[in-house]
Amino acid sequence: MLEAPEVPERAPQVLGVDEFAFRRGRTYGTLLVDVETGRVVDVLPDRTLETFAAWLREHPGAQVVCRDCATAYTRAIREAAPEAIEVADRWHLLQSLSAAVEETCHQHRDCLRKHAEEETVTEGAEVAPMLLPPAELPRTQIIERTRHRYEDIHRLLEKRWTISAIARRLDLDRETVRRFRGTDLDQLLASARERRPGGVLEPFTAYLNTRFTETQGQVSGSRLFLEIQARGYRGSRQVLRKHLAALRAGTVEPVRGDIPSPRKITSWIMRPRETLTESQDERLLQVRLACPDITRACDLARAFADFVRHRRGYLLLEWSRQAEQEAPKPMRGFAGFLRQDLDAVTAGLTLPWSSGVVEGHVNRVKTLKRAMYGRASFALLRARVLIQP
Repeated sequence: MLEAPEVPERAPQVLGVDEFAFRRGRTYGTLLVDVETGRVVDVLPDRTLETFAAWLREHPGAQVVCRDCATAYTRAIREAAPEAIEVADRWHLLQSLSAAVEETCHQHRDCLRKHAEEETVTEGAEVAPMLLPPAELPRTQIIERTRHRYEDIHRLLEKRWTISAIARRLDLDRETVRRFRGTDLDQLLASARERRPGGVLEPFTAYLNTRFTETQGQVSGSRLFLEIQARGYRGSRQVLRKHLAALRAGTVEPVRGDIPSPRKITSWIMRPRETLTESQDERLLQVRLACPDITRACDLARAFADFVRHRRGYLLLEWSRQAEQEAPKPMRGFAGFLRQDLDAVTAGLTLPWSSGVVEGHVNRVKTLKRAMYGRASFALLRARVLIQP
């Protein structure tokens, strides 16, 4: 029987903590890592407040604890190691900021669409606009699943079910339940529509939609097929026919301008400006001109990312005040979230420690866990994690 090395009696001075899934959405464990040496200290069988707090009491000595934003961990630290400095992980902070920026872009798609239509009308004023049926979401599997999941979650919420109970009942992750609880159905459906695979026709849909509108829907499919084939299309005629039929039925929005997706806009905002190409920088400028709220979110996000890269935590409080007063709603929510954990976030933007090494070990645990195919016990998994090359 493989035996794990003995755990030191005292915790390392800089301790990293994070959860990992035995079975995603159902059972989780906790990984403890010495951030200075990069070695795993211990593996706990669950992620509860009581288990982690008991471990801290049995192994005193932690002066710094690097963690994500899980409230159970911070409560355990304050109870069992109140003198330790908590450090919020910078990667998780940027991930939450990115989600707030993307939600802002989702909420202001109409601004981008209106701006694109105005630009197209200015460029080709002689073309009479075509009146098409209002666009409807196609009844695809992912959209129907999103709609039913939203109804199921909100029905259970009305019955005062907890997040954990709903997650167990519907076999979902708790973060998924929280997202469906706090997001409008229209926004969820729009996100689901953008996740649909575009296929071989996707690079040519903007051109097809423009041609369809210019000709009042009278252009033949054979002619369009030859035109996009000359531009590099390698798909079949049947795919094109389906797209034209959807345009005539109003189940595909006849986009007159090329509107970048919220995720793509978010990637341009979150990356350092010097890494953007000239065309990406120009398209982001057009987005900023189209919507003042996205512009404000962009400025705040870039300022926060600068704090992270250059460890300027002393500017965080002023940034939070500006965001709560002037920013769009998702960014205000992110700023409020930071205020609830202000000391740990400030330490994360000031001190050199982070949970990066912990995330690396979480990935290693996933590899070991999958290699065991769920047949072995927790004791064997713990032993294999603690025994390192």
